[in-house]
Amino acid sequence: MVSEPPCGTAPTKWRFLARNRLIAALGQATVVVEAGWRSGSLNTAGHAASLGRPLGAVPGPVTSASSAGCHRLFREYDAQCVTSAREVRELWAPVGVETSDTADAARHPDRARVLDAMGARSRVSVEEIARRSGMSPDRVRSLLGLLHLEGDVALDEVGWHRARSASGS
Repeated sequence: MVSEPPCGTAPTKWRFLARNRLIAALGQATVVVEAGWRSGSLNTAGHAASLGRPLGAVPGPVTSASSAGCHRLFREYDAQCVTSAREVRELWAPVGVETSDTADAARHPDRARVLDAMGARSRVSVEEIARRSGMSPDRVRSLLGLLHLEGDVALDEVGWHRARSASGS
């Protein structure tokens, strides 16, 4: 846990805005998924931009008030348009680092361990993947969530399975 004020300090509006500085500083990139015109998320995005951190936003309907903040980030902060987990990774990949699936698997060996534990065609439970990979069920769940967002794995009534041929396995 990281905090500027000491434990027990009462929450106030200005402390939430100050906290956004820490969030922006600790992140490799900031992505705003949905924000109104005056959302606190824009405060965090502003801090990220001033620190030179990559900034992304997810577009929404132009008629939606909850998309107005993201659209504002495109106009005022030159935020990158983000529509997938892969594009988020591209935001924070170091300059000159390959962003292919093979390079990704090398940077994230746990991802490859989960995919290897799944086999080619079988449906498996989180607990079975954890047993085969030697990781905790909580870690497996978090990796499966990311892999699911990237389209590498899917879940059906029988269990988790590979959605397509994933590199690095």
